[in-house]
Amino acid sequence: MKRLAAVLALMIAFSCLAVVHAARSNQPREKQKHPSFQLGVDVFLKEKVHLLKGKRVGLITNPTGVDQSLNSIVDRFARNPDIHLTALFGPEHGVRGSADAGAYVPFYTDSKTGLPVYSLYGETKKPTPEMLKDVDVLVFDIQDVGARFYTYIYTMAYAMEAAKEKGIPFIVLDRPNPIGGTKVEGPVLNPAYSSFVGMYSIALRHGMTAGELTKYFNKECGIGADLTVVPMKGWHRDMYADDTPLQWVMPSPNMPTLDTAIVYPGAALIEGTNISEGRGTTRPFELIGAPFIDGDLLAEKLNALGLPGVRFRSASFTPTTSKWAGKLANGIQIHVTDRNVYQSVETGIAIVKTIHDLYPGQFTFRAEDKNGISYFDQLIGNGWVRQDINRGASLKTIARKWQRDLGTWKKKREKYLMYKIE
Repeated sequence: MKRLAAVLALMIAFSCLAVVHAARSNQPREKQKHPSFQLGVDVFLKEKVHLLKGKRVGLITNPTGVDQSLNSIVDRFARNPDIHLTALFGPEHGVRGSADAGAYVPFYTDSKTGLPVYSLYGETKKPTPEMLKDVDVLVFDIQDVGARFYTYIYTMAYAMEAAKEKGIPFIVLDRPNPIGGTKVEGPVLNPAYSSFVGMYSIALRHGMTAGELTKYFNKECGIGADLTVVPMKGWHRDMYADDTPLQWVMPSPNMPTLDTAIVYPGAALIEGTNISEGRGTTRPFELIGAPFIDGDLLAEKLNALGLPGVRFRSASFTPTTSKWAGKLANGIQIHVTDRNVYQSVETGIAIVKTIHDLYPGQFTFRAEDKNGISYFDQLIGNGWVRQDINRGASLKTIARKWQRDLGTWKKKREKYLMYKIE
């Protein structure tokens, strides 16, 4: 009996430890003091301002372009007597973040600085010679979120091309990848499916910072700009956003939290379907649904898959904008229980496939264009995943098919990595 009691006590202890670990692994980590941590912008303003000496400066940024004290880089540059700021460039959502996803942002004058603001998400996504007439150097400082289809990295790439064509330097002030720099997931883009939500052949969850991507694009994609990357200090590859002393500044209106960013590389695939991805709610990309879905059934089917680090809860919501706006949608909320093992891309495909299989007469992928390419194909980076879902291939079969290309790309990516694991 004593022996049995001891065994039971050990089993209970291990169970408690497992529960504690699971709870801790997805909880926001306590903000630590990182005296050595510095953003690229802070390093630049302390040590590298001489790179702008005597030059007219064009700045590509948005509301995430802040220093560690949350001061706008626009305002800091404009007030700095050693920096001659002459033009601002805004990506999707604009320099001050006032535009919604996909909205056209026209040219205007910034009310705080009086500087011209040129849209890089309107009639042109690439700075024109006219926009650059008073610019001798371009500086880029925008927070990325770590997914191939997040468009800021292509605003960066187009600006690099424009800088190369004009023969002016391009400077990147680096920032963390908020979902870490170790996990790399999903298919590598097939160039035939290139678009503004995926221009280059990189993995869907790329695990790189903007500075590292710039180096990769410049070399591997043949841009060849006069490039300088100002690295961060004290950032390590295994750090998520909440492992740094930084506050979360929304990279875009539908990226309100780090939790959103963690699910985004997979959950955003829902945008390629007629299912709501939760836009118009307080939990975009975590809430997934449509009026014709049975949330209890969907949650049951998804939980039965045993996907690592995630649970699904039946949820109903009424989007105020986007798909199914003003109508009650039923579906699920994604709850990441352990981000260290969570597979965002595979989870996103599992959700799409499960809804497709449950509701074949009501679920649809976005319509194909004249070349037979759906928006879903552009997001996932190929045409075969949609075809496999339509023909009933298993989730395991689909995920296995991208592993070879992913392994090859991981090796290619290694020489552009600037930061180590702590």
